[in-house]
Amino acid sequence: MGQLIQQLEETGKYLKSQTSITPKIGLILGSGLGELAEQLEESVAVAYEDIPHFPVSTVEGHAGQLVFGRLEGKPVVAMQGRFHYYEGYSMQAVTYPVRVMKALGVELLIVTNACGGMNPTFQAGDLMIIRDHLNMTGANPLIGTNESSLGPRFPDMSRAYTPELAEFVKRTAASLGIDVKEGVYAGISGPTYMTPAELKMLRLLGGDAVGMSTVPEVIVASHAGMKVIGISCVTDMAIGEELEPLTHEQVIEVANRTKPRFISLVRAIVGRFPGIGFTLSKHKT
Repeated sequence: MGQLIQQLEETGKYLKSQTSITPKIGLILGSGLGELAEQLEESVAVAYEDIPHFPVSTVEGHAGQLVFGRLEGKPVVAMQGRFHYYEGYSMQAVTYPVRVMKALGVELLIVTNACGGMNPTFQAGDLMIIRDHLNMTGANPLIGTNESSLGPRFPDMSRAYTPELAEFVKRTAASLGIDVKEGVYAGISGPTYMTPAELKMLRLLGGDAVGMSTVPEVIVASHAGMKVIGISCVTDMAIGEELEPLTHEQVIEVANRTKPRFISLVRAIVGRFPGIGFTLSKHKT
């Protein structure tokens, strides 16, 4: 048995001993969105430090616990705080929780983040449905020995962000009166914010937003055959020609201001999602 498979079994066994919830939807909550985990009913929170083989989040504003419960009646598991490559973890460690979610029964992954807007039609506070991504991290979590039971050696990424689900999110947002943008998320390693020249480069390559997360998790989720919804909160404008100094505190402030709309959208997505085996194009929001 491979080491990763054994670790997943040990992690899964521990988590199943902590809760009776069998989650079908996984939530990765980005900066400022951790409050959503506190809205789960029948919730059980497990600190990362207590979970076998789990890393521990070191980023300010990330609580660092896995929360099981029900949201809009659906069984979910939420990461209240995620892991980042820039913290010094391997890509395999960063994405380990996604593997765990899959092993626990999660079929749909909703991944959120705070990002910088590079598309000049965006503004701080906008929500963006991720249609595709650019992996500019310089790494890939699938490098190394492939465990065939977890996914194929050469996974197709053409539908990493499930297109039908992106349309579903778009319709759901419209029904709530929430304006959403759509675009390509450029994932970088961080922890530095980018230079003006780098931002111009990413925009020329087709990026609409830039951030330091999400891409590794989505690669692993796609490898595992999970459906994926990606939503970004534009916390600042990262346009090379007009770049202003930026701090993490500013990012958190805008994320917190946008939080009510973001949470209401995610709740509606979870509540209206009827399951994997249905025809999305015929689903009415």
